[in-house]
Amino acid sequence: MASFPTCSTAELTPLLGFTANATAAADYICNRFTATSDKFTNTTYAIDNTYLLFSAYLVFAMQLGFAMLCAGSVRAKNTMNIMLTNVLDAAAGGLSYYIFGFAFAFGGPSNGFIGKHYFGLKSIPSAVYDYSFFLYQWAFAIAAAGITSGSIAERTQFVAYLIYSSFLTGFVYPIVSHWVWSSDGWASASRTSGSLLFGSGAIDFAGSGVVHMVGGIAGLWGALIEGPRIGRFDRSGRSVALRGHSASLVVLGTFLLWFGWYGFNPGSFLTISKSYNTSEAFYGQWSAVGRTAVTTTLAGCTAALTTLFSKRLLVGHWNVTDVCNGLLGGFAAITSGCAVVEPWAAIVCGFVASWVLIGCNKLAEKFKYDDPLEAAQLHGGCGSWGLLFTGLFAKKRYVHEVYAAGRPYGLFMGGGGKLLAAQIIQILVIFGWVSATMGPLFYILKKLNLLRISKEDELQGMDMTRHGGFAYVYHDEDSSSHPPPGFTMRKIEPSSASPSPNNSTMNNVV
Repeated sequence: MASFPTCSTAELTPLLGFTANATAAADYICNRFTATSDKFTNTTYAIDNTYLLFSAYLVFAMQLGFAMLCAGSVRAKNTMNIMLTNVLDAAAGGLSYYIFGFAFAFGGPSNGFIGKHYFGLKSIPSAVYDYSFFLYQWAFAIAAAGITSGSIAERTQFVAYLIYSSFLTGFVYPIVSHWVWSSDGWASASRTSGSLLFGSGAIDFAGSGVVHMVGGIAGLWGALIEGPRIGRFDRSGRSVALRGHSASLVVLGTFLLWFGWYGFNPGSFLTISKSYNTSEAFYGQWSAVGRTAVTTTLAGCTAALTTLFSKRLLVGHWNVTDVCNGLLGGFAAITSGCAVVEPWAAIVCGFVASWVLIGCNKLAEKFKYDDPLEAAQLHGGCGSWGLLFTGLFAKKRYVHEVYAAGRPYGLFMGGGGKLLAAQIIQILVIFGWVSATMGPLFYILKKLNLLRISKEDELQGMDMTRHGGFAYVYHDEDSSSHPPPGFTMRKIEPSSASPSPNNSTMNNVV
């Protein structure tokens, strides 16, 4: 928050000379100056809080993007189920983050592992945090839970979603965000007490590790413990595509996520009115916000185009779903270093992210890992690359502006290997922490028969067996051998016979 100079009556009085009522005049001037300064201070708070609230709304809108992306990526018989889980991620996550999560993440002063204040938002607002900050961080927490739901789609019991979502947003995710984003966190680049990790701290500006890796690794363990969907691999072990039912919903969800990412990355500055006190009056944090939006855009666009042509060479056709996933992989990767790299470096980030996603998908297929949305590969794999990318390409000037002067910066930019070492530590620790917490949780749910649905439910689809009916009338490609109960649509072929008043061209549904 910007500070304004103060006015002192004692200092101003001699400047007015020895005229009568000099003290009264000085007191009057200082009072007016203080009132004006307070107005500027209040306006600055209002601008920054409005900016943060608007960013929170954008990030929350990503939930709609997740819902549409998930719905389009699954078969039609599970549409209602996957959309309901996205709603519950936000609802259950809201309560758990309010009661426990925010305190564990940002409840300082505390130790380097976990926060211990602000349970139930007690003592909020304060000089440190306002309600807008809580709302913004909650939107991030439920984004991590939404990532996980995609990995275990189409075969998971509803109660398991409620349990894992509450646990992830209320405990697992907040601990990681405390480590990396809190001023007390042991790995935080914003740490205000104690020594920094390798004299640098881990730079994860908007969450390639904190959000995307956490959600992706959690989904990895959920999908591994559950096993693949029925029919995903044949008896010989060959991959069988279980295509989502709507490319239109996938594209719609992707554009909504793209739009929301402009709150996710630029919004992570938290304020916009800060001046960098340079000789260039036009340059300040508002410029850094704009640059971050540009790097985000370039990384996503590059990853999308790279995926488009790469998949064309590998499989022989243009696939819109692959392009959408590649785009999102570029966004997930740039999220860590979006504020501290040059636009040209973002292009490098997106190009590599595309190949990371393609490689992770090849490994998933080889090891018979089934993730309907490629969430673990996209968010876990590309998120990990994003952290490494920051350690390689972070620019000295931007690191010093966003964090503090004298900090290590990217290896390829001449800053040595300390930042890269901190980034590697962050990757290893996040993988270990999420594995140690979410892995046992999914295993316990499996042993209690609370994780996977029955074979009959999976074949018929959870919309009918668990949610009271289909989202809409449909006919899945893979349902011919297991027709669901109820009505399905049949394609009407043109008839060579001439229509007559007694011969309707409309067929009854079967």
